[in-house]
Amino acid sequence: MLACVAVAGLARQTGLPGSSPEPSATLAPPASAPLPAPLPPPQAGAAFIPQSPVTQHHERGNLVFDGIPPADASLAARLARYQQSRGATFLDWLADGSLLVSTRFGDTEQVHRVSAPLAMREQLTFYSDPIEWARGAKSGKGFVFLMDHAGDDNAQVYYHSGIGEARPLTHGNFIHGSLVWAHDGKRVAFYGNDRDSVSYDVYVADVSTNAAPQLVVGGGQDTWYPLDWSADDSKLLVWRYFSSSESYLYLADLATGKLTPLEQKPAKAGIRMAKFDPAGRGVYVVTDEDSEFAQLKFKDLITHDSRRVTPDVSWDVEDFDVSADGRYIAYVLNEDGRSRVALLDLQTRQTLTPVGLPEGRVGNPRFDRTGARLAMTVDTPTSPRDVWVYELEGQRVTRWTNSEPGPIDLSTFVAPELIHYPTWDRVGGHERRLSAYVYRPKQVSGPVPVVIDIHGGPEAQYRPEWDPFVQFLVHELGYAVVAPNVRGSSGYGKSFLALDNGVLREDAVRDIGSLLVWIGVQSGFDRDHVSVMGGSYGGYMALAALVTYGDRLRGGIDLAGISNFVTFLRNTSGYRRDWRRTEYGDERDTNMRVFLERISPLSNAARIRKPLLVAAGQNDPRVPISESEQLVWRVRSSGGEVWYLVAKDEGHGFLKKANRDEYLLTAASFLQKLAH
Repeated sequence: MLACVAVAGLARQTGLPGSSPEPSATLAPPASAPLPAPLPPPQAGAAFIPQSPVTQHHERGNLVFDGIPPADASLAARLARYQQSRGATFLDWLADGSLLVSTRFGDTEQVHRVSAPLAMREQLTFYSDPIEWARGAKSGKGFVFLMDHAGDDNAQVYYHSGIGEARPLTHGNFIHGSLVWAHDGKRVAFYGNDRDSVSYDVYVADVSTNAAPQLVVGGGQDTWYPLDWSADDSKLLVWRYFSSSESYLYLADLATGKLTPLEQKPAKAGIRMAKFDPAGRGVYVVTDEDSEFAQLKFKDLITHDSRRVTPDVSWDVEDFDVSADGRYIAYVLNEDGRSRVALLDLQTRQTLTPVGLPEGRVGNPRFDRTGARLAMTVDTPTSPRDVWVYELEGQRVTRWTNSEPGPIDLSTFVAPELIHYPTWDRVGGHERRLSAYVYRPKQVSGPVPVVIDIHGGPEAQYRPEWDPFVQFLVHELGYAVVAPNVRGSSGYGKSFLALDNGVLREDAVRDIGSLLVWIGVQSGFDRDHVSVMGGSYGGYMALAALVTYGDRLRGGIDLAGISNFVTFLRNTSGYRRDWRRTEYGDERDTNMRVFLERISPLSNAARIRKPLLVAAGQNDPRVPISESEQLVWRVRSSGGEVWYLVAKDEGHGFLKKANRDEYLLTAASFLQKLAH
């Protein structure tokens, strides 16, 4: 969701594609145009709202407000009540049985330790920049974590002994991630692009010494990730990543450096994650090999057989873990955006379902060191994210954190309704139908305004989860919020995922057109007051919708969106350029460049004739701020109205609470205006 992008950027977590901290370029950042000077009034008869006065340009702290009128004090007070909530995210177990969680007691999320259910959260890190991922050592109280600076995505690895200050294990303007501890509790593997700032190599650091990390896999132009250590710590399971539809697994011998393919004749397939079998017999892999959906398989290293572990269902396995004794496998199914947790008892061949978990999105299920407890994050649309633990003995669910929603009545929050709407094309002889989650105001009379909230990625998915800003729009401003999963979204099979690649990009925009048709025939919606918003790729989609369907929209919000695919591909961080070319097309090809220029919002900026809010982080290495600046300049040059907000100390998303609060207030002010 737009608010989620503002809150967390693109989630870093394990540092894998699509969820990783993505490094900034080693090239000089693209030249940024100055904020535009005042423009003359639009020509008489132009069918758009006049531009905001130039006097509405000012700076406050690290924020630059340009063309943004002062916020209404009453609106700000109402929104402030929704901005005080706090959540807790499970990071990992510590060896003593306590939990590492991230939560916010100040301006940013930091690492805390929780020693027992509902015990005090003991803060362990104290930084101005947020910490989004940490891993506990297999022994002792130590842990490692990732932290970048001001949103630059150059995440460094730090080691914390559990007492006092953390010390950096890496240095420089390079990206690191995918933290994996050895069983000895001394060594940690991770990836880094230190060698050439583009390729991902695998390093191992010994936290018990001050020695520099050692390069163990790399040297070419490839992308490698460490996934797991063998039981005797002699080998690393590593992942060679090409794209979401092609990657391969290898075993890296740490003594000799030899790389051995996991399979002699591997099929081209997408791989999500993999772990060693604790007994050393094989490897568990989440892959879409021979299937439309990602399934959990077991690859036997002795017989070279491969078998499916989870039931054959038409949904993705999105995460899993294996208990230390190898008896239990916990996995999470993504069923149309909702999570379902199950545990397989490989000894009895039974499936266990934890009873008592809230219904919502489940993340990062991990067994403790004994294999007796499974911790996870649970996030629902009507309660903040919290940490829950399933105890296998007694099959009991226990809540470990109880996060505060702030001074708001949770009974006013609404759960979204899952709907499916018809599109413009057909599949299998029938009209294709896409899913969307719809939040509707309670107890309303008459049609309500609508905002379409488009997720980023593009290979992401809208998931219903805690988002107080959406609830504010519904309960306080009277909006219905519709969050679609257009073609190209994950979670619906690999064929669906590829439906927007390259020259098919506009087909996803047409899905928004189909959604507008569906909205137009709903008696409870005001089809004359529909707006669109999105972050990152969703920002591009919002802009493209304003270009294509502007006559049916009141306005739009673009947070860190792509305005021109050619300039984006040239200026995005060097390491991620080829990944994005796989998705969007290679701008070095003349025909593709012509196509990308044609469909880019910047080329069609004169057609954006409705109010637009653009927000961006000055340090964004993924979608550089130049994408926003050139769009603002072009739309204003055509006489359009643009509110423009820049955060000097943010990257791809607004992570710091003070910045996020101002951004959301600006978005609320903008949408309040469009509702009338």
